[in-house]
Amino acid sequence: MTTQPFVKINLGLNVLRKREDGFHDIETLFLPYREIHDTLEIIPADAYSQTLVRLSGLYSIEQGTLVQAISDDAKVMVTIAREEGVDWEPLKDLTVKAYRLLDEDFSLPAVKIFLEKTAPVGAGLGGGSSDAAYALKSLNEMFSLGLDTDSLASYAARLGSDCAFFVHDTPMFGEGRGEILSPYALPENFFSEYEIKAVVPPGISVSTADAYKGIIPAIPEIPLREALARPAEEWKKCVTNDFEKTVFEKYPALAEIKRSLYDAGAVYASMSGSGSALYGIFRK
Repeated sequence: MTTQPFVKINLGLNVLRKREDGFHDIETLFLPYREIHDTLEIIPADAYSQTLVRLSGLYSIEQGTLVQAISDDAKVMVTIAREEGVDWEPLKDLTVKAYRLLDEDFSLPAVKIFLEKTAPVGAGLGGGSSDAAYALKSLNEMFSLGLDTDSLASYAARLGSDCAFFVHDTPMFGEGRGEILSPYALPENFFSEYEIKAVVPPGISVSTADAYKGIIPAIPEIPLREALARPAEEWKKCVTNDFEKTVFEKYPALAEIKRSLYDAGAVYASMSGSGSALYGIFRK
């Protein structure tokens, strides 16, 4: 089964308070952004993969742009391809963790996982979380596990704070660590009147842990739900991403990109998640 896990952008992101478990309570609106995506194929271990043939022609083991690994129990063979190189242990990839999570409860058959990473890493777009969610959905369908959306989201939340969002295919308001989700309807004409353009600056990767350094949690003067209910032209004054202050201090080029989006006519511009990707919302 082959899928194309899309990324997300955050419309507003308020860090409200630090929790006793070390995480933070946030509020944000997750929006699907399908212009950027990875490619994920999961097949039974004895099946033939055309994806591997394609990836082998585009990427190189010698150059580190293609990596493969087989688990000790031989239940998972994983292949990951990325033009910039794969600098993480493939068996620790979130797609493998998704398989292991379901395997604990359902004793899954052995599989091969092929992941082509074209979504940027460390850009605040949630590409890895999306891969994990799509792995859960693919395995559920492949092996007829019978898990509904809520059950899949519950598994996804155990893999990462924003993983559960990617089980859905619609804007969702995120609370708690980001895993408490509720449907959110933007104005009916939003997607017909506006378009979103994301910018991913090369060479800048921001870890979530680093982004949280220097964050001072606070309750915003205008709750995000209330701010988003206003016309998009007013969001510049009331919809904020709390990570921008600390991340922009470390990477001034990102602040320049945000300014350039406004100069280009955006009615609203922001960093997505903990960075480094930014986006502008433009009238069509």
